[in-house]
Amino acid sequence: MKRKELTSIEREALLTTLAAQLVREEISSGQVLRQLRREVLGMSQTQYADLVGISRRSLSDLEADKASPTVALLNQVFRPLGLQVGLLPRNRELRERLLSANATRE
Repeated sequence: MKRKELTSIEREALLTTLAAQLVREEISSGQVLRQLRREVLGMSQTQYADLVGISRRSLSDLEADKASPTVALLNQVFRPLGLQVGLLPRNRELRERLLSANATRE
């Protein structure tokens, strides 16, 4: 069965939803990577690994949260998806306050 092509609005909505879930610690960065690779780009692990210049095994480990990647590696694998690694407060309440304050300004 062929994958349904997402519209730009659907891609942005998925990206926003997954990023929010990641910040709230509801999903892992590996889960985000896997879902975006499959649903946004429609690529296999081999195709995506070739695109970002890593081995398929390394990508598999990242998606399964079995790796201890560097910031540089995370930026490398998330770049084609329009994402980069950033800093957030470790305290969940402070993180939520900052995100909700930022959302009300937009």
